[in-house]
Amino acid sequence: MQLPPTTVPAEKAGVTLAKFLREALPNQSWSQIQTMIQNRRVLINNGLCLDHARRVKEGEIITLLKEPIKIKKEETTAGLVIRYLDEHIVVVEKVSGLNTVRHPAELEWKEKRKALSPTLQDLTQEAIALRMKLRKHELPRLRIVHRIDKDTSGLVVFARSAQAERHLGSQFKQHTVTRRYLAIVTGHFRSRSIESWLVRDRGDGRRGSGLAQVGKWAVTHIEVLETLPQHTLLSCQLETGRTHQIRIHLSEAGHPICGETVYIKSADGKTLPTDPTAPRLCLHAAELGFLHPERNEFMAWEMPLPEDLKRFLDRIRKRN
Repeated sequence: MQLPPTTVPAEKAGVTLAKFLREALPNQSWSQIQTMIQNRRVLINNGLCLDHARRVKEGEIITLLKEPIKIKKEETTAGLVIRYLDEHIVVVEKVSGLNTVRHPAELEWKEKRKALSPTLQDLTQEAIALRMKLRKHELPRLRIVHRIDKDTSGLVVFARSAQAERHLGSQFKQHTVTRRYLAIVTGHFRSRSIESWLVRDRGDGRRGSGLAQVGKWAVTHIEVLETLPQHTLLSCQLETGRTHQIRIHLSEAGHPICGETVYIKSADGKTLPTDPTAPRLCLHAAELGFLHPERNEFMAWEMPLPEDLKRFLDRIRKRN
């Protein structure tokens, strides 16, 4: 039993995932539907979902797979890579498909339900507890100072003290944190900096660049690392850190990131060229650096491209 990618229409928005699947597959019982979800066969926007009570949203894409998705090492607490840990901060490697933090609407969920869709914040706390041989409730809470998109992989820092939260928050606000991303885009790009005022709605319902002095000022410095037959590998240095900044700037420059599903149209409604063979959004937070909140010492980490993006890069290098 399979269900091809199905977009949630407006009239189905707000129903539970189980109900949506039950109506799409009327020959399946409620228990069969719940078993499919529990057995890791249901995707929402290419991300695994184990929560049958999750409310679906208009425009989301629901897919029922023929075979269950195997558990990856990275999805287990023991497999989470901690790059640095002390009493003030923790730096970790985030895999694609994992939310950095929980949506505010999910904060009241019971722990059992949260465990069905853990966030990077949840798994990091569990990994720290495991390493320190403590229970989670014995640890100071993790404080959010930045985040990266669900489909983006890369380095993330959490604060573990109020002092660190204030200090790091100030650095992010002043744009003194080093944040460099790797991106694979369609077409041939040239090195340059992109500057614009980003707004929530540029006129077509999407975030994007608006009129001068309206919205938030955003600057991305882009360097070509490798020109490929039909693509370009880029290094993107954030001067500012606005929501979806790199994705928007590259799309509006006419070169959406491979695997992009949101920013694929120009302001006049034309669909931009992208690569449907990409395994996911080809964006990776490769470098993170900042002043340590207590020692005032600059610290930096780098993370190479994950294997899925390496394989994709090898394939497109061979294209004519």
